[in-house]
Amino acid sequence: MRRFFRDRTGFLERQAKLGDVSRLWLGKQPGIFINHPDLIRDVLVVNADKFAKGRALERTRNLLGSGLLTNEGAPHLRQRRMIQPAFHRTRIAEYSRAMVASADKMADTWKDGEVRDIDKEMTRLTLEIVAKTLFSVDATEEADRVGHALTTLLDLFNYLMLPYGEYLEKLPLPHTLRLRKARRTLDEIVYGFIADRRRSGEDKGDLLSMLINARDEDDGGEMTDTQVRDEALTLFLAGHETTANALTWTWMLLSQNPEARTRLDDELQNILADRSPGFDDIPRLTYTEAVVAESMRLYPPAWAIGRKAIAKHELGRHRIEPNTVVLMSTWVMQRDARYWNEPLEFRPERWLEQSVKEASQRYIYFPFGGGVRRCIGEAFAWTEAILLVAAIARRWKLTLEPTQRIGLAPKITLRPKFGMKMRLKRLR
Repeated sequence: MRRFFRDRTGFLERQAKLGDVSRLWLGKQPGIFINHPDLIRDVLVVNADKFAKGRALERTRNLLGSGLLTNEGAPHLRQRRMIQPAFHRTRIAEYSRAMVASADKMADTWKDGEVRDIDKEMTRLTLEIVAKTLFSVDATEEADRVGHALTTLLDLFNYLMLPYGEYLEKLPLPHTLRLRKARRTLDEIVYGFIADRRRSGEDKGDLLSMLINARDEDDGGEMTDTQVRDEALTLFLAGHETTANALTWTWMLLSQNPEARTRLDDELQNILADRSPGFDDIPRLTYTEAVVAESMRLYPPAWAIGRKAIAKHELGRHRIEPNTVVLMSTWVMQRDARYWNEPLEFRPERWLEQSVKEASQRYIYFPFGGGVRRCIGEAFAWTEAILLVAAIARRWKLTLEPTQRIGLAPKITLRPKFGMKMRLKRLR
């Protein structure tokens, strides 16, 4: 466990060299690491009913409550069924306008030749977008406070993951007090949004209205305020943290690979010329999509997935006992030379030869998970990432500062350890 916390991705890379199935101990809890697509599919899809969420998601419940990310079994399926309409294609098309408007607004504030921390810029951008699409508010003080509180929770996630973290959390320690304050801030703001919306009865067409108005098609039940709060926070986190990280790594990779950047510029010029991108452009932005897909292959925001066995199971030739932790890693599998040519090279062209759907079905590529717990916002995330890359890249070229260090900070998501300072060059 000490080695894992010191270098998480490196630990899993070393574990993978022991074979497709290797044993390990996480404190006193037995675990296995699996690194074969058939075995990953077995756990996530074929025999998903024999596994529950892992320790990381259990501890995340303390941050986000019982939302889609943390719930299990029948309650999870019921919530997913109720939330699904919020991510219908027509809804995402409506959200796409807010995505592009926010990107254009941010691009207008940049100045030619200045240096900015793109990690912070992308976080601010995706925070504004999810604030608009979830709560129908601009990046006001409330939205900023939500973002700051969520960032605090994420920063303290390692603390929650410590052995006996569930007990440490009950003590009046500095980390615990910061956690409690962040949670109080989130509750105050989100419950306030919910109360205001219920009083007005207005359907603003945003995700919050969808959550409040959602009905279970089986029993006609609606979500309680607590359920709406939990889902809203889950979507808020997933809607800005993961996409911000994916975009930050994308700008880094494009800076390091000028040929890919040139090909991206050519596509944007041919398709968009001097206008902003729109939802209907996405099917034609094939190389832009390939850039995003390749970035998430090399730097997947969800860098590892954990499950806990709740029943005996034969996984290949290996017997798994109940309470065994099963770890899988997109970081490792998506860089495995058995399944990828030049696995460490940034080659968006590979996605013009192989579709994302095909790679996902083979489980050599699963940045959004798989099975019944596959990310419900996947289509939203693809739309947002493609449109933001297109909207920004058509106007600006981002180049890494020579002094910028590149490092990983794998927490709930894969963050850049040292930020991402880049110099801006205006194109139009």
